[in-house]
Amino acid sequence: FTQNEIADTTKGTEVLLNIDAQSRSEVDEMAQKVRNAGGKIYAHPGESQGWMYAFGFEDLDGHRWSMLYMDMDKMPKH
Repeated sequence: FTQNEIADTTKGTEVLLNIDAQSRSEVDEMAQKVRNAGGKIYAHPGESQGWMYAFGFEDLDGHRWSMLYMDMDKMPKH
């Protein structure tokens, strides 16, 4: 259906897919599931800017995913 060249996931990122998490523990649980399934974690679970917690992984086909929890109570107010 596309006239574009299909991305080679070993050399580039075709798209980054994100999954919203409801808690930090949900992020950690998914990271463990990825490890158990043989997926590759490219960004280990960690906090960013004091209110976000995320990790990134590649599935077995090389597609890149991230899972992100945002603690809206800690989000800076402008």
